[in-house]
Amino acid sequence: MDLTRTDIYLDGAWVAASSGQTLAVRNPATEEIVATVPAGTAADVDRAVAAARAAFPGWADTAPAERAAALDRLHAALTARAHTVANTVATELGTPLKIAVRVQAGLPLTVLRSYVDLAAEPPAEESVGNSLVVREPVGVVGAITPWNYPLHQVVAKLAPALAAGCTVVLKPSELTPLTAYLLVDAIHEAGFPPGVVNLVPGTGPEVGEAIAAHPDVDMVSFTGSTATGRRISHLAADRIARVALELGGKSANVILDDADLPTAVKVGVGNAFLNSGQTCTAWTRMLVHRDRYDEALALAAKVAEGYRLGDPFDPATRLGPVVSAAQRDRIAGHVARGLADGGRLVAGGPDVPLPERGYFVAPTVIADVDPDSALAQEEVFGPVLAVIPVDDEDAAVAVANNSRYGLAGAVWSADPERALRVARRLRTGAVDINGAPFNPLAPFGGYKQSGLGRELGRYGLDEYLQIKAIQR
Repeated sequence: MDLTRTDIYLDGAWVAASSGQTLAVRNPATEEIVATVPAGTAADVDRAVAAARAAFPGWADTAPAERAAALDRLHAALTARAHTVANTVATELGTPLKIAVRVQAGLPLTVLRSYVDLAAEPPAEESVGNSLVVREPVGVVGAITPWNYPLHQVVAKLAPALAAGCTVVLKPSELTPLTAYLLVDAIHEAGFPPGVVNLVPGTGPEVGEAIAAHPDVDMVSFTGSTATGRRISHLAADRIARVALELGGKSANVILDDADLPTAVKVGVGNAFLNSGQTCTAWTRMLVHRDRYDEALALAAKVAEGYRLGDPFDPATRLGPVVSAAQRDRIAGHVARGLADGGRLVAGGPDVPLPERGYFVAPTVIADVDPDSALAQEEVFGPVLAVIPVDDEDAAVAVANNSRYGLAGAVWSADPERALRVARRLRTGAVDINGAPFNPLAPFGGYKQSGLGRELGRYGLDEYLQIKAIQR
């Protein structure tokens, strides 16, 4: 099936890109090219930003109820495409279809629904002395999104920006651009005014940098690597533009000595391997009390060995490929270095037989990882779990906080109050206690080099609002 798209979306219409060049999209499970999309240019970004700038005053002045109604129509149009979204993500990213249905297609709809409700509420105003404090949309937003959750990461930026009254220029990842096209199809069907949303696919060095450096882009919202986030910050800083960054992670799963160990390990391994480990919040460091360490390793190995690699459309598949050959090779390098640095292989590794075609990586568990080693410090972004023994609660907190990242984490204990005390000590933007469910209304974002700002819920909406004081 050919999924090729030939145009970019500017000012409410599908139009030709300026270069005439294309980018190939591969199915990572088969290595075959399944589509091409236009390779956008800086000139296309100029056109998109001009359209967004022209549309901004009208959209910003639109009544909150009207913006909410437009988002509601988008929710309906995207819901009608949910099956197609899941199949497209399974094709261009390799996420097993049953997970793609629930997470890749389902979660963005939940997030979008929350912003239908939030958009209907006028921005809060307050009186401070003789000042009226009001909130206004920040302006034109450049949204630069990654490949690992190609719909969710766009919706987490697009929905609050539109709810706030901003207009948007979107650059999806060149590895998984097809899902963004489905979203923009839904946006067009929902009848948003021309110029409110614009789509320019392309590479980071060409389109991403043009957006980040553009003088008429008021804010850049980026999700991706810390290195790229640093580059975007530098480009935006030249004109003092607002930046929101959701970057890397190396999250710790702290399993205390009184935890339900089988559950903690099973859920922890599942979290580390979700989406083939290509999740910024993955709990990739498992910290276990030394008295229960050997038991935890045996449990982790058994769980990991139950992850069947294969075709994303096969219902028996639990782990699909990683996104590209480069990503596969990068992960293999991390595993080799982790073993060379003294790690002990307990599951997976380089000698496990893999499918003949596709960018597959065996689900891997490495024990005895030095907390200061590269495997414990660097984001692998693959199905690789590092297990580290700790002597007590204080040592667990110290190891968990021994990272330049601070995006997510977990604590397990039979005593909820003890778990809460430990969670408060972790220098990270989110902590799950005893496998608590994800909350799409809670603020999402990181400490340290995991980013700036927050996404989701009211906190995500606030990122796209300016604060003005009117003295009277």
